[in-house]
Amino acid sequence: MTDDLTDGASQPARTAQRKWRPAMIWLFAGFAVFAYVFDQLTKLWVTSTMVEGERIPVLPPLLHWYYIRNSGAAFSIGENVTWIFTIVMAAVSVAILFQLRKLGSAWWALSLGLLLGGALGNLTDRLFREPSFAMGHVVDFIQLPNFAIFNIADSAVVSGVVIICLLTLRGIGMDGKRHVPASKHPKESTEGQPGE
Repeated sequence: MTDDLTDGASQPARTAQRKWRPAMIWLFAGFAVFAYVFDQLTKLWVTSTMVEGERIPVLPPLLHWYYIRNSGAAFSIGENVTWIFTIVMAAVSVAILFQLRKLGSAWWALSLGLLLGGALGNLTDRLFREPSFAMGHVVDFIQLPNFAIFNIADSAVVSGVVIICLLTLRGIGMDGKRHVPASKHPKESTEGQPGE
């Protein structure tokens, strides 16, 4: 499951790798669309069935739906500089799209798809919800004890980042290969071996 075309790669291997790339892109796109649509549908459900400030017990005392409009980030940090979050989310989305040419791993496709879908979900709120363009309030509604109130987009972003951290700790690059620094294994380097 790699996409790294080295000079020594045979023609059949290159052909297989070229066929693999569209599958990774479709997998990435599927996860991104899923995260985005799921986020937007749940926000539509909350805004159309609940009033702001309403709390509904789901699994008390662990889980409640609690509808708020968040003007800042987690714990309402940065309420007066909402436009910065808009710029950051837009920049993250563009950066992810630029990385797709390296994509050769299903796990990286999953993590980047969740990250993009979540970023776009909250970016949509920032751009198009009240009070104004690029400074809109994000709809949050999932409440856990002693924790920030969040939404599906936040969950997707956090899940994507956790997967990226685990992949990085395991040394699995975006191309799907396990990369081990030569200093750790000077004689038995496994660099270039598939990591999945």
